[in-house]
Amino acid sequence: FVEHLFITTTHHYLLFFTNRGKVYRLKVYEIPDASRQAKGMAIVNLLSLTGEDKITAVIPVKEYSENQFLLTATQRGTVKKTCLNEYDSSRKDGIIALTLDEGDELVGVNLTEGEDDVIIATRRGLAIRFSEKDVRSMGRAARGVRGINLSAGDQVIGMDIAKAGASLLMVTESGASKRTPVAEFRTQNRGGKGVIGMKITQRNGLIVGLLVVSEEDEVMIITQEGIMIRVPVSGISTMGRSTQG
Repeated sequence: FVEHLFITTTHHYLLFFTNRGKVYRLKVYEIPDASRQAKGMAIVNLLSLTGEDKITAVIPVKEYSENQFLLTATQRGTVKKTCLNEYDSSRKDGIIALTLDEGDELVGVNLTEGEDDVIIATRRGLAIRFSEKDVRSMGRAARGVRGINLSAGDQVIGMDIAKAGASLLMVTESGASKRTPVAEFRTQNRGGKGVIGMKITQRNGLIVGLLVVSEEDEVMIITQEGIMIRVPVSGISTMGRSTQG
């Protein structure tokens, strides 16, 4: 199913981040032209991926600006901010995007302006909002700093930019979902426990995804068995933070 859609030119770059902390780069013209009905080409035919690597995020970049940053988040709650121009490399076998601890994985990447607020959410329904100013800019191979303090058995499932007037959409394993205004998540210091973003119950299961959405958006949700639904965001109820959805 379609997950990313970019309007671009042949001279833009696409940065592909993997769960194992590497980043690969393609110029848009390196992706073959195809007709509207064509299936497209598998990404492994364009990038030198190893067997364990899975694409976690795709970031379109027009130019490598000193005033933009890439913010990464890992499964164990580590965040890192790096100036975009540090990723300006044409190596075909990819470069290190961040250094991961044993057993950790990259789960989210966002292009930021240096003054954005970010929201990180966990499987057990906790969410933390903090200013990216709390995260100092580091080198590409750095490990990063703690973004959220996780309880035993919990893990980060995603990160997004907190936009004014938007809502945080959370979805559980059983397909339950809800929207909560971003304004309900107060800005905290980085590294805290966070607040309840969605109440976890045995019926609903754990959180599997989050997105910051606006009223006019549409969302696609897909199951492990390949069943997909496309719904308007306006059709998903807006509820308080500590509700089930």
